[in-house]
Amino acid sequence: ALRPNQMAAWIAQVRADLDAFFAWHRSEELPRLAELLRDWQRLAPDDVSAEQVCTQFARVRDSLERGAAQAVAPLTRLALTLSPAQLEHLARQQAKSNREFEDDFIKPSPDKVLDRRTERAQDRIETFYGRLSDAQRQLLRQQLAASPFDAPRTQQERLARQADLQQTLRQAQADPSTARQRIQAHMNRFTDSPTPGYNAYLQASIQHGCRQIALLHNSTTPAQRQRAVTTLKQYEADLRTLANPG
Repeated sequence: ALRPNQMAAWIAQVRADLDAFFAWHRSEELPRLAELLRDWQRLAPDDVSAEQVCTQFARVRDSLERGAAQAVAPLTRLALTLSPAQLEHLARQQAKSNREFEDDFIKPSPDKVLDRRTERAQDRIETFYGRLSDAQRQLLRQQLAASPFDAPRTQQERLARQADLQQTLRQAQADPSTARQRIQAHMNRFTDSPTPGYNAYLQASIQHGCRQIALLHNSTTPAQRQRAVTTLKQYEADLRTLANPG
């Protein structure tokens, strides 16, 4: 166990790393995301294609990858200081997350899983467009039913990446000179899975999601599209305020 002065130094380092990451994100990424939201405002009044949606998705993914790259160094420092008790706590949190995923997507009947997925998707969509019509809700349900989403396959990948993380952390601690490369490689495996066939499955899911969003957006009324523009404008203003708090 760490002595009090060691614990204080550890907490100070973690806080400093978090502060540095959020300062970078505030100055570098929030303005980019604000511009992204402005571009979505320009797209929202018109019909869109699946290709247009996938282009916007790629921009979001690029932002996440930039954030992940920025996090490698502080995560490496953190990895080298984690105690056995903290690694055990991580394992318990992973197990809890897995049970929740099973309860939501594996144990219930297919119809109940589809009900839950539809309800969650509807809540997210109505944040932008307002209340969906019966026809739009039916369209959403049909698209979700036709998606390539495979809960057991997704869960197996989750388990693999969780085991990968535990192994990566232990290997990094055993050989600190390779820690940063190991952490980077682990993060890369989230976007380029070593599991045979999983990348193709993920890409098919993304392509279907793009078509689903395009179909649903193209079913919306002018009032719903205006609601989306207003919401996006509010989000943009919030991001610009966060990026320039003074």
